[in-house]
Amino acid sequence: MDQVRQVFTVDLLERYAAKGRGVITCMAAGNDVIVLGTSKGWIIRHDFGVGDSYDIDLSMGRTGEQSIHRVFVDPGGSHCIATVIGSGGADTYYTHAKWSKPRVLSKLKGLVVNTVAWNRQQITEASTKEVILGTDNGQLHEISVDEKDKREKYMKFLFELAELPEAFMGLQMETASTSNGTRYYVMAVTPTRMYSFTGIGSLDTVFASYLERAVHFMELPGEIPNSELHFFIKQRRAVHFAWLSGAGFSSDGDENFVENKALLNYAKLCEGPEAKPSSLAVSEFHFLVLIGNKVKVLNRISEQIIEELQFDLTSESASRGIIGLCSDASAGLFYAYDQSSIFQVSVNDEGRDMWKVYIDMKEYAAALSNCRDPLQRDQVYLVQAEAAFSTKDFLRAASFFAKINYILSFEEITLKFISANEQGDTYIHNELTNEILDYIPIVLSMTSMKDILQDALRTFLLRKLDNLMKDDKCQITMISTWATELYLDKINRLLLEDDTASENRNSEYQSIIKEFRAFLSDCKDVLDEATTMRLLESYGRVDELVYFAGLKEQYEIVVHHYIQILCDVVHVKGFNYAIIFYPSWDPKNNMNPLKNFGQGEAKKALEVLQKPSVPVDLQYKFAPDLIMLDAYETVESWMANKNLNPRKMIPAMMRYSSEPHAKNETHEVIKYLEFCVHRLLNEDPGVHNLLLCLYAKQKTRTPGKNKVWALSQVRIVEDDSALLRFLQCKFGKGRASGPEFFYDPKYALRLCLKEKRMRACVHIYSMMSMHEEAVALALQVDPELAMAEADKVEDDEELRKKLWLMVAKHVIEQEKGAKRENIRKAIAFLKETDGLLKIEDILPFFPDFALIDDFKEAICSSLEDYNKQIELLKQEMNDATHGADNIRNDISALAQRYAVVDRDEECGVCHRKILAASADYRMARGYTSVGPMAPFYVFPCGHAFHAQCLITHVTQCTTRAQAEYILDLQKQLTLLDGNPRRESNGGLTEESITSMTPADKIRSQLDDAIAGECPFCGDLMIREISLPFISQEEAHQDSSWEIKPQNLGNQRSLSLAI
Repeated sequence: MDQVRQVFTVDLLERYAAKGRGVITCMAAGNDVIVLGTSKGWIIRHDFGVGDSYDIDLSMGRTGEQSIHRVFVDPGGSHCIATVIGSGGADTYYTHAKWSKPRVLSKLKGLVVNTVAWNRQQITEASTKEVILGTDNGQLHEISVDEKDKREKYMKFLFELAELPEAFMGLQMETASTSNGTRYYVMAVTPTRMYSFTGIGSLDTVFASYLERAVHFMELPGEIPNSELHFFIKQRRAVHFAWLSGAGFSSDGDENFVENKALLNYAKLCEGPEAKPSSLAVSEFHFLVLIGNKVKVLNRISEQIIEELQFDLTSESASRGIIGLCSDASAGLFYAYDQSSIFQVSVNDEGRDMWKVYIDMKEYAAALSNCRDPLQRDQVYLVQAEAAFSTKDFLRAASFFAKINYILSFEEITLKFISANEQGDTYIHNELTNEILDYIPIVLSMTSMKDILQDALRTFLLRKLDNLMKDDKCQITMISTWATELYLDKINRLLLEDDTASENRNSEYQSIIKEFRAFLSDCKDVLDEATTMRLLESYGRVDELVYFAGLKEQYEIVVHHYIQILCDVVHVKGFNYAIIFYPSWDPKNNMNPLKNFGQGEAKKALEVLQKPSVPVDLQYKFAPDLIMLDAYETVESWMANKNLNPRKMIPAMMRYSSEPHAKNETHEVIKYLEFCVHRLLNEDPGVHNLLLCLYAKQKTRTPGKNKVWALSQVRIVEDDSALLRFLQCKFGKGRASGPEFFYDPKYALRLCLKEKRMRACVHIYSMMSMHEEAVALALQVDPELAMAEADKVEDDEELRKKLWLMVAKHVIEQEKGAKRENIRKAIAFLKETDGLLKIEDILPFFPDFALIDDFKEAICSSLEDYNKQIELLKQEMNDATHGADNIRNDISALAQRYAVVDRDEECGVCHRKILAASADYRMARGYTSVGPMAPFYVFPCGHAFHAQCLITHVTQCTTRAQAEYILDLQKQLTLLDGNPRRESNGGLTEESITSMTPADKIRSQLDDAIAGECPFCGDLMIREISLPFISQEEAHQDSSWEIKPQNLGNQRSLSLAI
């Protein structure tokens, strides 16, 4: 132990503490308060917290000598109980720190109180709560005192020793709150026994229960001058206890105190057989035992004496020596006292060397909990590691070595394992060289030991990784790489071992593979990617290489691995598949025998590519290979990913489409393109063109007699339904200013002509408005189709008739050579045209030798139709002549139109009289005055305006463009400076209509612009609703009406007499 700095030191606190009140007989302490009892019946209270001290005489009114037998202070230093013994018997007093006079506890008259148990959890400064008193006659009483009441609240009898009546010498109490109430634990000692009481409820209930059951006790017979019971208190809770008995002192740290006690014999402490301790105190790790005038400090764990404390006694006190010890649990101090002096025993970090004590006792967990710094912890780990290494428990040693950070370097520890491993290699080499068969079991054992050392080294590296800080990036990477190589070495050694225990080896192999993958997953961020992949590749661990690549999000490597598996088997680099024919191969079921082999690997690759973190470019890169391996799963994967660009998939789809397919096999590319076009509404022309191409080339194939698909034995059946549905679908329908289709019609036409898809060609011709070509081609396929195409033209009657003539010519020429029956069919064809074609239109198509009688009925019908048309034309001519006459009459009536203006009529704008002459009135530009009056306008509604006023009003209220237009017309009139011929009433004659001058035309345009409608009754007035009442030009007038605040302080108030 540390000899320089002692754990416990003794200081003289006060030499003459009794102050002449006799000699000290007893002492108690709590919360920096010391209470002394003297032989003359005085108690002396020292409060070192506030520096106060006073005396209280408890012998007042009593005859004879009075001596303080025991004094007790609560942990807070507020409550004090003292027992006085004199010639008149025993009395017990209670005093409070605030009182100047004590109060006698009358109910304890005649009872000698030897010990007190305070309720540390509930006691307060104002109330003692439950207090248990142990008496000299073996009784236990409960008492409670409140400071404000100046007397005890109650006193209850609790228990009495009946079997072996002895004085209670020590008493302690612990409480705990539970869901059922307060749980009490009481420990009491007599000179030979230690009793324990426990229960839930109140104290009287707990002790009443022992009337019906036996009391639990432990007996240690022996003689001792003073039996004591002490608890070590930490945060107001008992941690461990010590009982000073005649046989030794017993201690334990469990709440079940009476069980599993540890008894310490006094022979280890006392110098002679007759000397026994007279007092005891308990600290966290030590016992302070008073033997004679010395205090021996005993380590509670190792039971070894570490120090011996001496006291400076006066000559007067030397004969009696140290009387006893007491402790202050609140302040963490200990006191010793003799007849006149008080000594303070201070504790100086008593737990600083406890980790060494626990190491010596091989209690390593306790040693670690008592370490103060990393160096001490390293010492504990080192002792454990060396102990395990010496017993060849290398795995356990590795875990402890990994926790050492300071006293041993990483290199020293690893060299320790490597050296042990090399010693095993040397030993095996020597024994094999000697070729001694008797040593073969030893060699095998050493080989197993070598494996264990390798595993231990790996374990050390893994544990070291767990203990390293994140900032040690370089060391973490190096250790992780080393651990990776050790894992790979372990896997290879398992693969190379014998199959004698194959089942166990396989289980161990699977376990290490699983552990290795978990390690790669945990260390993926610290392992160097290139180095790790090279290691995995050099050891041939392809699966782990793929797994690590997936962890590092190197998905290209992963997918390439799955695809390369098939490449290595087929021996076709880059997946240039060869068509291999097997005698038993049925092409109806499978067109490609290699496809089933690669579907499993392709599915794994697709699962990788479907991860959200995988770049979409990898989908495009591996699409050609994947669709050849498993077209169905590949297309399903594409359809599940809405972020793909189908245009970039075109190379893969074209490669798939170039391969032959089974008869009833679903064309996966067509399925995907239909999904893009119909579900995703893709508008890419390339996608639409490819789908169109596949529709055009799609044919139903059936094989010949042989199972080999020879071209000469293949029967092709065309099916235009899907192609026609695609061509007829309007993908751009409902989109503003967008096309109805997105494929190239010219490309579609060339493709369909090449693939002999005539119906599709007819549709494309019609869609391109090439109706003549559509009808001509349709006549080669089906006359009914040609008729339908001819009937589609609705806005061009001449073209429609031409198309029907083409159909008629084809129909007639198809029936060429027939006689009357053919003519009747031609006549029936005319009826299908709904009168568009006449008999005379188709007569040129008939042969010259046809008889007129066969057309008689049709010719007569045609002539009747012509007569009806002539009559209709005549009627229309008469109606037109009548209408022209009406127009002339209306023009004449308009020339005589006039309006009556009252003499007092005012202008709607300036409110001046319309007919009044004014010399200062400005003449409107471009107008001729009528006598002395200014030009004006009169509207049918009755409103009248001066011409210039109307122009000004309209230009202010209309739009800016219209206003500029009106002013421009007015300017042109001024420049022309002409005098148009106009009658005095302003009306135009019939002759002027046909011979208008340029000025008249401009004036007419100006009239239309300003006088098209009355400004007060038309749309102009409606538009004025949105205009503000005050215009920008009138803003200054608006501001003049604002009421501005004035300085009322400068105004003088006028008092009005009432």
